[in-house]
Amino acid sequence: MQTELIAISQYCTIHEIDVSFVHSLADEGLIEVTVVEGAPFISTAQLQELEIYTRWHHDMGINTEGIDVIRQLLDKVKRMQAEIDILRNRLRIYE
Repeated sequence: MQTELIAISQYCTIHEIDVSFVHSLADEGLIEVTVVEGAPFISTAQLQELEIYTRWHHDMGINTEGIDVIRQLLDKVKRMQAEIDILRNRLRIYE
């Protein structure tokens, strides 16, 4: 299976953001950059996340460290919600 890649420069031009923003996301470990023949690319599988991070940064002025914190908190909320669902299902046995 071959991964589809998009050039970071192309993504940044379309979204009117600086390339350094995408590189800082990669430095924080939020996205993975693939270098092909000296040019940086991102996989299409990461596009949805990258677009969310871009909106947070562009529309709300959130820096990469803030984006990382928000992502971690949202992941924690999802895990807690899953745990709540499991506990609810267990409680239904006793109703």
